[in-house]
Amino acid sequence: MVTVRARRWSLAAVVGVLGAVVAPAATTPVAAAQPVGQQGVTLRVALTRQVDSLNPFLSITQVGTEVGRLMYDFLTAYDPKDQRPVEGLANGWTTSDDDLTWTFTVPEGKKWSDGEEITAEDVAFTYNLMLTNEVARTANGNFVANFESVTAPDPRTLVVRTKTPQATMLALDVPIVPEHVWAGVTDVENHANDQAPVVGSGPFLLAEHRPNEFIKLTANPNYWRGAPKISELHFVSYKNLDAAVQALGKGEVDLINRLGPAQYDSLRDADDIGLNKGRGSRFNELVFNSGAATSTGEPIGDGHPALQDVRVRQALAKAVDVDTIVERVNGGYAEPGTGLMPPSNARFHFTPARPRTFDLDAANADLDAAGYARGADGIRVGPDGRALNLRLVGHANRAYDEQAAEFLKRSFADVGVGVDVQLVDDNQLNDTSTSGAFDLLFSSWGTNPDPDFILSLHTCARRPNAAGTGGTTDTFFCDETYDRLYAQQATEVDQDARAEIVKEMQQRFYDQVPAVILGYDNVLEAYREDRFASFQVQPDPGGSIMEQNGVWGYYGATPTDAATAPRGTSTGLVVAVVAGVVIVLAGGAWLIGRRRRATAEDRE
Repeated sequence: MVTVRARRWSLAAVVGVLGAVVAPAATTPVAAAQPVGQQGVTLRVALTRQVDSLNPFLSITQVGTEVGRLMYDFLTAYDPKDQRPVEGLANGWTTSDDDLTWTFTVPEGKKWSDGEEITAEDVAFTYNLMLTNEVARTANGNFVANFESVTAPDPRTLVVRTKTPQATMLALDVPIVPEHVWAGVTDVENHANDQAPVVGSGPFLLAEHRPNEFIKLTANPNYWRGAPKISELHFVSYKNLDAAVQALGKGEVDLINRLGPAQYDSLRDADDIGLNKGRGSRFNELVFNSGAATSTGEPIGDGHPALQDVRVRQALAKAVDVDTIVERVNGGYAEPGTGLMPPSNARFHFTPARPRTFDLDAANADLDAAGYARGADGIRVGPDGRALNLRLVGHANRAYDEQAAEFLKRSFADVGVGVDVQLVDDNQLNDTSTSGAFDLLFSSWGTNPDPDFILSLHTCARRPNAAGTGGTTDTFFCDETYDRLYAQQATEVDQDARAEIVKEMQQRFYDQVPAVILGYDNVLEAYREDRFASFQVQPDPGGSIMEQNGVWGYYGATPTDAATAPRGTSTGLVVAVVAGVVIVLAGGAWLIGRRRRATAEDRE
């Protein structure tokens, strides 16, 4: 991570790492207008998740966030190799000696998709909208919470003054929107932002969206790095991964990720299919409803009261066999979970001072000591007389949830806790989690190179307001010690010192157990190597096409000569097709070429 203090970063200092892999014109600030990709070449991506919103101020799910990042650039970006901050809409920046005033330069020549110039005023408008509109802070409010003021003294200069030093000033993962469009949006909460043409600054533009059917994007001819190598990008929706894998085999889609272990292994000898296994930035978690409440502390939902007892959560955590879940459910394609930052982010990854082990005897003893005795039927009963029968809510379209639930149900039964597994669709799960109407919940998150966002999700401020909106938490965790540490890391500009605070926060989270981090998935991806010669992955080496930063993966997709040939149709897909894609921006720049057939090396 680069620490910037009273220094200016010029384009020359940042595009060098991008030129060979990303930017078609690496020697000038803005690439000249180019033909849009190879005419007729469409990259079709299969995914099984639903989109929550295409409004960049509201979307927090994998699908909606990723599409937003394809349409709107950030102020700065991440280097595709080592994740350091590099040029985004701004190509240079300085900071004052006291680290409270940041000045960014937005150069001439970068344009919105409708031809209007991108200016510092657009950036100031975006940040000020978030500062003055609570709804606009839904997705990324943590990034601007410490802003004192944001001004654009001229079209090329942005000045941000913060209340205290802010560690994330070069990692503001906020999609910048055009003022000349969004100034006319009077109701941010109900603005779907899904009717073409949507004016954007990213490599792709929304062409058409049919909810639960498809999202269709076209290449942006005005993209400042130069047009992508493909002309269209479609996200194809399938009810489950098995159907998506079948579509890949038939050539109806070109790229798929988040494969299950069995699906991934089954494709090893498939004709014209390339595979990629990357170290991921996502984690799976088992959330305990430790006391759902609003940001003002008003209880909501109907979570089991026993889970508000930290002794119960700690005991149940000992009944979670993380290693077996990784081996049996993930098929070994994961790393056991500990904290909120994955091992792929070595600076901020956390190793517990006192690691938990799977220990049913200890879990039973702890529940006995806490006063939760077994009833006649073997199910424990709390001091209030209520039996410990818990609802476990998960995704109906995700094999991981179904399989992991069976392991948890059996081990929890061994400690006298009943589990009722309820698998529902994505939208229902989202409604259930935000309303606090659960006891146990499967959830997963992608992490950014900078830890601030994922850490912020578990602060008191990220709980919903009294109306049930504005929150992004899934744990409803609200802890004075955790919040104090969060505030400390947010102002620590020395990244090594900050990393120690971040690890202390994760230790607190680990000890209080609002959730058990089950594991960090490897990214298992497959693609049509007869249609695409290479994809950019990140980080370098061993990264993913879609998972850590799909923007670079899609932008760097290189078609084969055969890709211009018409593809066959089948299974009733009349138009392109749907749904979304992954979240979280990261770095890296290794290209996957046409792969040889599977060998022992490929499995490493």
